[in-house]
Amino acid sequence: MPVIDVNGIQLHYEEAGEGEPVVMIQGTGAGRTVWQLHQVPALTAVGFRVITLDNRGIPPTSEWTEGFTLQDMVGDVAGLIEHLGIGPCRVVGTSLGAFVTQELALSRPDLVRQAVLIATRGRTDALRAALTRAEIELYDAGVELPVRYAAVVRALKSLSPRTLDNEAAMADWLDLFELSPAGGPGHRAQMDLSTLDHRLEAYRGIRVPCQVIAFADDLITPPHLAREVADAIPGAEYELIEGCGHYGYLEDPTTVNKAMVEFLTGTAAH
Repeated sequence: MPVIDVNGIQLHYEEAGEGEPVVMIQGTGAGRTVWQLHQVPALTAVGFRVITLDNRGIPPTSEWTEGFTLQDMVGDVAGLIEHLGIGPCRVVGTSLGAFVTQELALSRPDLVRQAVLIATRGRTDALRAALTRAEIELYDAGVELPVRYAAVVRALKSLSPRTLDNEAAMADWLDLFELSPAGGPGHRAQMDLSTLDHRLEAYRGIRVPCQVIAFADDLITPPHLAREVADAIPGAEYELIEGCGHYGYLEDPTTVNKAMVEFLTGTAAH
C-alpha cells in the first residue's frame, strides 16, 4: 500500500481500477477498507480509478494524537490529489468525510470536478452536539463498555429499523461490530470535529457540481440537515434513500451506488 509524506503526516492510500480518478473519504473512526466491499467494485466496474485513503488519525496513517482540525484533513486530501497529479477529480465522502469533501470543494475548486456528499450536514444542532459531547466524555473518562453492549448501541445509532428488525441481518451486524477494534487516540481526535460550525452560508459559495445523498432513518446526520446542505450549494442534487440509517451505503449499497454512479457519469434520467 503506497504511503506519502503530505501536510506534515504520513498518509496511506490504495488504488483500484483504471480510468478517471475518484477519491473516497471515510467518516469518523473508519478506514479506507469500508469502501472496498461495495463502492470500490461498483466504481471500478464502470471505468473509474478509485483512490481510498486512511484519514489522519486512523492507522496506518499518522494518528497525530495532539489533535487536528477539519482544515488539516482538507489539506491532507488536497496534498494527496496534488501528489498524484489527478486534479480536478471526483471526490466522494461520507459523514466526517463529507465535511472534508464540501470544505475541499469550497476552498480548492481547482482540485474537485464533482463531489458526492453522503450523510452530511452544514451545522450542528442541539442533539448532535450533545451526542458528540457525551461520547467524548465517555472516552476521556476511560470507560470501557462491554463489547456486546457497545455493538448494540452502535447498531441502534447507525442502522435503520428495517435492518434492526431483520434477525438474520442483525446477527451479522452485531458480530461485525463486536469484531471491530476500539477507537484509538486518533479516533478521539476526529471526534472533536463532529461538532461542525454553522457553514451553510459559506457553502453558497461552492461552484463544484455536488450530489447530496441522505438516508431517511439516519440519526447521526438526519436528512433534514443534509437537505439544508443541498439547498445551500447552488445547483446541488439531492437524493433521499429510504430504509437506511447512517450506514446506508452498507445497508443498501445497490441503491446508493446507482445514484452515485449516475451522478458521476452523467447518466441520470431527468
